[in-house]
Amino acid sequence: MDWNFEILSAPQRHKLLSGLVVPRPIALVTTVGASGVVNAAPFSFFNVLGEDPPALVISIGHREGSGVAAGEQGGSLKDTARNIVETGEFVVHLVDEAITERMHGCSLKFPPEVSEVERVGFTTAPSRTVRPPRIVEAPVAMECTLHSRVPLGNHDLYIGRIAWLHVRDGLVEPDSLRVRLEDYHAVGRLSGSRYARTDDRFSIDVNAYAPKS
Repeated sequence: MDWNFEILSAPQRHKLLSGLVVPRPIALVTTVGASGVVNAAPFSFFNVLGEDPPALVISIGHREGSGVAAGEQGGSLKDTARNIVETGEFVVHLVDEAITERMHGCSLKFPPEVSEVERVGFTTAPSRTVRPPRIVEAPVAMECTLHSRVPLGNHDLYIGRIAWLHVRDGLVEPDSLRVRLEDYHAVGRLSGSRYARTDDRFSIDVNAYAPKS
């Protein structure tokens, strides 16, 4: 089967891409609005870009039915996007099994004056370099400043420079910086309300296709 993406509607393209490009890492993002409310929302069109400089990217769509022009004016931006644009600061958390249900709860639509963090029962702690707090229960938190915003149709790409990294005690060996995967039960996004565990792991022989001497 194959499809011409120039013909398919945006919802059809989204259904195929979100269902096939799996599992995707999840960015649970905290920001602070103009009124001081702490917002939290998950995004799975997300990944790291590199280590020099340390950077990541999140793709955030405009509100449904708003259109590209309205998005550029800012009126149709989602709470997270608006807060990033206005403050230039955000914290990206990675998700493990222990916080998956509460992370999913943050995806529900709440008015801007309601804090998803408080609604789902997360605990926050002050960040080191940015105003938005970090979520204590998350295994990983990355404090970010906005490097650039790239318009891309009905989405905007937010490229963040990572200024500070928090990791749950015991997940990284202090001397070697090796991540203890046996203690890190990360979760990936599939589609809809479906997620994948990452505990079923395997290794590959790196010499399997090496030239024979």
